Amino acid sequence: MNFVTKYLGGDRAIWLIILALSVISLLAVYSATGTLAYKYHHGDTTHYLFRHFNLLFIGFIVLFITHKINFIWYKRIARVLIYITIPLLLYTLVRGASLNEASRWIVLPGTGLSFQTSDLAKFSLIIFIARHLANNQDNIKNFKTGFQPIFLWVLAVVGLIFLANFSTAAMLFLISMIMLFIGRVRIRYLAGVFALGFAFLFIGYLASPLLSEYGRVGTWANRIDRFFGDDEEDQGNFQAEQSQIAIVKGGLLGQGPGKSEQRNFLPHPYSDFIFSIIVEEYGVGGAIFIILLYLFLFYRIGQIVRKSTSSFGSYLAIGIGLSLVVQAFINIGVAVGIFPVTGQTLPLVSMGGTSILFTSASLGILLSISKSTIEKEKKK
Repeated sequence: MNFVTKYLGGDRAIWLIILALSVISLLAVYSATGTLAYKYHHGDTTHYLFRHFNLLFIGFIVLFITHKINFIWYKRIARVLIYITIPLLLYTLVRGASLNEASRWIVLPGTGLSFQTSDLAKFSLIIFIARHLANNQDNIKNFKTGFQPIFLWVLAVVGLIFLANFSTAAMLFLISMIMLFIGRVRIRYLAGVFALGFAFLFIGYLASPLLSEYGRVGTWANRIDRFFGDDEEDQGNFQAEQSQIAIVKGGLLGQGPGKSEQRNFLPHPYSDFIFSIIVEEYGVGGAIFIILLYLFLFYRIGQIVRKSTSSFGSYLAIGIGLSLVVQAFINIGVAVGIFPVTGQTLPLVSMGGTSILFTSASLGILLSISKSTIEKEKKK
């Protein structure tokens, strides 16, 4: 316990949640990548397990470092991060590596490693919004000086992500608007933005047959159509059906660790649909446990916000908390058929490099805010 107190600062409950999600992640990825291992690594099922363990270990190092840094430091580099983000998003659109007909990745020269720039964009924009809200509370209700400057940055970042990744852009836009609402921006400004956004999407959907050759417009429209349609042979419906079959097979008690059958049929069972594999193997109890972990994480973040004496820390914790929990429940919603297929991963559980690293950095910042609050309380 002395080791924990001395080296692992901040909210202990969050540390326990991180540990629990990491263990679940190792078990789920090991099971979900079995078919992949037989296909590409001659049946070596430990290949992806050790690879994922290494990523989680690197993520823990990132988390440890970021939680040791005073969170105010992130306020100072907010502009630098956003200035780096915009050119990287532009570069990704023009020269990025394609995945599912979309340019979302940058391959680091000489390493073969890929980097998803939208993860950096989410991270940077949330810090930038928190900084703006903390610095402009006196004039935040003014359109020209309070709302317009930050909204232009939101529009730029979200717009560049939107061209290749609609779901991430929509999620980041929603989180940004919630942060601005909590930051006391006038509701009529936000309502006007939402009205224009919905009108733009509706017109884009109606015009999708004419724009299907441009970017991802056709893909977005097809996902909406197949979510509300009944084309059983459609690839998107196939994914959703296989996911729901896995959940039904899991039942109350599950089929047992490592005994998933749908991992052989379900596309991306180790990332986009890892929740389905968890439910198939561990049943309803496993599903409820995962959901409760994310809800408890959100509750603990709420406690950090309530106790924080820094307006920047509060806004930053709100933004990070929303980004983690909203993404988690979108992933779960897709798995159970509530939302169309989006490609959002389950934070700290799904296999993936960039996602784990930025999730770890975000959790580290949360712990830094919590640690600062605890230290101030001790001094008092």
